Amino acid sequence: MIAIKRALLSVSDKTGIVALGQALARHGVELVSTGGTAQALRDAGLAVIEVAELTGFPEMMDGRVKTLHPKVHGGLLGLRDAAEHQAAMAEHAIAPIDLVVVNLYPFEATVAKGAERAEIIENIDIGGPAMIRSAAKNHEFVTVLTDPADYAALIAELDAHDGATTLDTRRRLAARAYAATATYDAMIASWFAFADQGEAFPPTLPLILQAPAVLRYGENPHQRAAFYAHRGPAAHGIGQARQVQGKELSYNNYNDADAALELVSEFKHDDPAVVIVKHANPCGVARAATIAEAYAAALACDPVSAFGGIIAVNRPLDAATAQAITGIFTEVVVAPDANAAALEVFAARKNLRLLLTGDLPEPKRSGLAIKSIIGGWLVQSRDNGALDRDALKLVTRRPPSEQELADCLFAWTVAKHVKSNAIVYAKDGATAGIGAGQMNRLESARIAAWKAEDAAAKAGWPTPRTRGSVVASDAFFPFADGLLAAIAAGATAVIQPGGSIRDEEVIAAADAHGVAMVFTGMRHFRH
Repeated sequence: MIAIKRALLSVSDKTGIVALGQALARHGVELVSTGGTAQALRDAGLAVIEVAELTGFPEMMDGRVKTLHPKVHGGLLGLRDAAEHQAAMAEHAIAPIDLVVVNLYPFEATVAKGAERAEIIENIDIGGPAMIRSAAKNHEFVTVLTDPADYAALIAELDAHDGATTLDTRRRLAARAYAATATYDAMIASWFAFADQGEAFPPTLPLILQAPAVLRYGENPHQRAAFYAHRGPAAHGIGQARQVQGKELSYNNYNDADAALELVSEFKHDDPAVVIVKHANPCGVARAATIAEAYAAALACDPVSAFGGIIAVNRPLDAATAQAITGIFTEVVVAPDANAAALEVFAARKNLRLLLTGDLPEPKRSGLAIKSIIGGWLVQSRDNGALDRDALKLVTRRPPSEQELADCLFAWTVAKHVKSNAIVYAKDGATAGIGAGQMNRLESARIAAWKAEDAAAKAGWPTPRTRGSVVASDAFFPFADGLLAAIAAGATAVIQPGGSIRDEEVIAAADAHGVAMVFTGMRHFRH
């Protein structure tokens, strides 16, 4: 136990600071403070010693220099059980400081509001992190608080132990303190690298993650897992969505919901659209005049895989769509919003997880995609490549019709989000068959066609929807066999990157069957 006799309080966020100061005063703690914190404590009737009085030096340089002084850091770093340290403290009239309460200048908030560079620089705290690190290093004797959320627990501990703290508490708070300064420094380093200097891949890549949600298990029950939300003004996704109802999200729920949100965001500025995802791959995607119609078309693509899937939409949900969605077992629904009638429908399915995102992410947003491998991390810019009609190169004798071209662009957008090798058949703004994740493109084309045939048989249609469809391939056809399989399935137009040494062979096969084909010059591998 270490009794707190002197505390230094200097906070930017003054939430709860008066109540903490009052609790410390009840235990006879001498309060040392700075600037606005000192004034807030005085206004509450508490006796406060200014840091300038403690150090004998006034605040100077617009407040840049006030706590960087031996009488502050000596009082924090001095070992209470080391004779040499105690002698030095006595010689230089340095009194111990037993508690430091510091939170830092609002750097993140200053950046987020779009401040000018000079203001951002002035909101880089120097003295605060120095005091936090000094106190945390000497946690055998010094208690450090960096988060107002911890004030109540400290007050309870002081009340329970007659104004003293335990070593376990000091160790725990020291760990939180170093996490706080590490996060703060990472935010500053990130701003300098990306916003200020415009670096794509800085020599050190700071990652800022916070508030883990410990999950029941990972991809499999024998794996442990947690979700860390990205922190910062640009954070906007599944991690920031509001969960309205349902059980806690699982590891696979997070992964699949993210895949669904990424794809439906491609249609943020488009017609009503619905995406159904299973195991991180879309199994049905459609656009239509209404969300309910789009859902019906997306579901028809692969109703078997949709069971237990993840659904994302690009419009607020209404009761009709909610009724349709709850017609089969669905794990998660992601939407910008939902009206009261839709919420009432979903409420009857208590285990269904409903996530409301507010606005959808921008489809062409910047940022980095990061993947861990053994011994390191793979980092790349986000795949935000998109096409318009002017970027397409016609390579066959027959050009696509207007409807074929629209469906080609739609299928190409979906293929971007299908695990490679990816083949997507589409017709009238809806997927007709999706082949994902195969070791060769021919098998993806065959599987997608087989899925369409199976869907037609279950629905009682006379022919599968691949008849008269278009087909998108995320990478070039290395041989004509994959294209021929798509033509056999009924595809009449093709969109693919091109670039194979056998492009002429593939083009000739398309021409021989009267099929239109356009090249994008862009590949969309996703592994």
